[in-house]
Amino acid sequence: MKVNIQSVNFNADQSLIDFIQKRMDKLDMFYDKVVSSDVYLKVENTSDKENKIFEARVNVPGDSLVVKKQCKSFEECADSATASLERQLKKRKEKLKSYL
Repeated sequence: MKVNIQSVNFNADQSLIDFIQKRMDKLDMFYDKVVSSDVYLKVENTSDKENKIFEARVNVPGDSLVVKKQCKSFEECADSATASLERQLKKRKEKLKSYL
């Protein structure tokens, strides 16, 4: 799957990009019609420890699924966001099966 990763106000290192790519690639197992995805990584300037924002938009035919998570680290955000996207993709697949 084509994953477009953009980091806002900082430079993401290659290991973080590879980690996110690997996590997003696993979504293909749950729904094979995923076209592409856009990931936005942001750091909020607050004193709060949970200042990392991970936003992902997964494009599927006729729709796009959006998830936004805020955590202490981008890895933690990526894990929880992909788990949420996994549930959404499974739900979408079940809906489509019921129409066939």
